[in-house]
Amino acid sequence: MAGSTSELMKEDAVDPSIETSKEIILPPATIAQPARRYSREKVAIAFGVAAVSDVLSIWITFLPPAQIAVDLVTAVVLFWILGRRWALLPGFVAEAIPGVGVFPVWVLVVLSILVYDGIKKPARF
Repeated sequence: MAGSTSELMKEDAVDPSIETSKEIILPPATIAQPARRYSREKVAIAFGVAAVSDVLSIWITFLPPAQIAVDLVTAVVLFWILGRRWALLPGFVAEAIPGVGVFPVWVLVVLSILVYDGIKKPARF
């Protein structure tokens, strides 16, 4: 039994040609992109546009063509300020529903874009 143990130790011995003091650095599988942050000015302008639109929507609730026009202009302006974000489309659809104009939908859409924009799916290994 002692002979088999010494044979195993010889097999597990480290090859002297391998340098163990050398540090091995592996590149990441995917390069992580930094989260895109908006400037304070863009955030303030986006919230201002959303707030003005929501206040106007309260006052023109009973004029659907005017409300749709205000919402369309708001969606285009927010698209221009925040870039292409899919969260703007459900906001526009929600504002097109009669009676929903009394809720601050555009402010919530801008808030959701700012909060959830930096969240990415974890990488699968």
